[in-house]
Parts: sequence; C-alpha cells; structure tokens
Amino acid sequence: MKVHQFLTSYSYGDAIGNEALEIRNYLRGRGIESEIFSLFYHPRYAGQIINHREYPKYASADNVAIFHFSIGSPVTKTVLRQPDRKVMIYHNITPYHFFLDYHRVLAKDCFKGRVELKNLVGKVDLALGDSRYNEAELKELGFAQTGVLPLVMDFEKFSRPVVPVIRDIFDDGRTNFLYVGRIIPNKKVEDVIRIFHLYQKHFNPKSRLLLVGEYRGFERYLSALQKMVARLENKHIHFTGHVPEEELISYFRLGHLYLHMSEHEGFCAPVPESFHLDIPVVAFAAGAVPETMQGGGLLLNRKSPLDAAALCDRVLRDTELREKVLESQRRVIRSYRRDRTGRILLEHLEKLTGRKGLFNNETV
Repeated sequence: MKVHQFLTSYSYGDAIGNEALEIRNYLRGRGIESEIFSLFYHPRYAGQIINHREYPKYASADNVAIFHFSIGSPVTKTVLRQPDRKVMIYHNITPYHFFLDYHRVLAKDCFKGRVELKNLVGKVDLALGDSRYNEAELKELGFAQTGVLPLVMDFEKFSRPVVPVIRDIFDDGRTNFLYVGRIIPNKKVEDVIRIFHLYQKHFNPKSRLLLVGEYRGFERYLSALQKMVARLENKHIHFTGHVPEEELISYFRLGHLYLHMSEHEGFCAPVPESFHLDIPVVAFAAGAVPETMQGGGLLLNRKSPLDAAALCDRVLRDTELREKVLESQRRVIRSYRRDRTGRILLEHLEKLTGRKGLFNNETV
C-alpha cells in the first residue's frame, strides 16, 4: 500500500504544508511509500513536491490518497478521478464574507470551496477534521465516515537559537506582545492592535507588539491597519511580513505574551506552539480556538479591549496567576506529540484498508 497526499498550495511556513511533510516523513519512516502532489508550491520545495496532474502515473486501487481540503481548486477533480481509496482532511474554509472588501478573488474561491465540499459527500471513503469543530461541520453536511486527526505539530524546530540581529533589536527589556499568522481580515488584527495599545497606554508603556505574518494579497487590509496605527500614534507596533522559519522561531522565543483575537479558526497552530515555549496565551473563544487550547491559557468570551488589556497585564505581573496559566498549558501540550498524531492516522488507515499491523512496521 502507498499513501500519497494532495494539496492546493504548498507554501513556505504554511501549517497545512508542514503537516503534509510531517505525515509523509512519518509514513516513510514506517516503510510506507508516500509522495506529495500539489497545484502550487514554493520553489524551495521543487525537489519534494510533484505537480498534481502527474498523479495518474502513481494511481492505484491499492493506494490511499489523502486530500488536504481548505479551498476550492482543480485539485479536487484530480483526486476524484483516481481509483485510489480517498481520505479527505478538512482544514476548514474561511467564510467568504470576511474577504469581500479586501480580496474578491479569494472570496470567490472560498465560496466555491464550500460548494465543492458539499459535492464531496459520498465521494470520499473517510472525511477527517483536524479538530472536532471541523468534524462537526463534516457530519452536518452528511459525510458518513468521519473522524479527527489532530494537526501534526513540529516542536523540535524551536530548539534553534535566536537570530542575533533580532535578539539585538527586540530583546531590550520591553514586554513583547506577539501575534503570529496571516494578516487577513478574519484574524481581526485590528482587535489585537487595539488591546495592545490600551495595555501600553494604561499599564505598561515599556512594551511593543510584534505582528508576524504574510500579508501579500491583502495590502488593502494592511494599509487599513497601518492607518489605524498612525492614528493611535503608536511607534511600537511592528509588521514583519513573511519571515523565514529561523526568524519566526526567534520572534516566538522573544515573546512574553501571545494575543489572538481571530473570529474564525478551524485550528490555531500558534497556540500550542506558544504553549510549548511557555508563553502565556490570551485568545478570543471563536471557532476551534477553545478546542485547540483544551483548557490551557486564558479564553475571552467577549471582546472588551480594556478588560482584555487589564487581563494581559495581570497575567504578566501576577506571578502566581502566570504560573497557573503556564501549568495549564503544559498539561495540554502533551496531547500534541507528533507520534500520537501519527498513530491516530495509522489507526484510521487500518480501519479504512482492513490492513492490520501498520503499527508494527519497523522504521527504515
């Protein structure tokens, strides 16, 4: 049996692409042949990713094709045409209305993605969500065989040292608030800015906000955020744009508090990453964020910027509260071990194929 994966896009630093790579490496380590096929991919992965149109040369009724579904694309038709047994991993699709004012093409693709998702009912052998939140949507749509496959997390990368130039600039005694993720409207970066500004104004003037993430394609949204920062006259809010992994790790390791105000998440990878690094997390309870946090960190059930700023100040100043928050996060992080997710995947594959003993393959 061979297990291959399909993506619409393999972007550098993207959580879905990282998961596909981790799954491929885990399967290969179990002696199972595995490749990744995609419509688009970053040039640095040219030697590892195969164009999805070449898949018919690999197709077989004995294979399992894993399709990472997150947006409408031609890859859907490619997968459906193959004789392989089909597993869909659903990473959720951001509701299109978030993008109407900023990116009409993406709004259209998200709308089409929801239509494609409905059309996949009855056409895949197994539909997995990377959270129970996503699985619930699959069940509601009518997928018969569903399950959950937690996102594969790679924490080993955080053992790298901080990039010296970033340390010299940002490790200066200021309290660093951190947001990591795409600068897109559903993430509500304006709320992160608003809360931080109130924190700096009323609680700790010696602080800064680091907004680390890609904004290409959303320059209009970025411009609106920059105008907001200009109106606030706050010189300690920094947009880094997309950064290499070693720089991303450096920003994480210099963070004192992670703040997340998104209003739509199918999962939220920066949350367990912050948990792993002992960074206290304050997040808005939307989408799959509460499930991702699993009782760790601090959840906000409503958006009151001043109250949120006060909570951030308390968790940073109150040593006893901070330790309780960090201990809650440490308990959660054990559930995100890579080997645990890999074993869950093999369990699903065993049930799907009827092939027992996949756990017993020796590492090659």
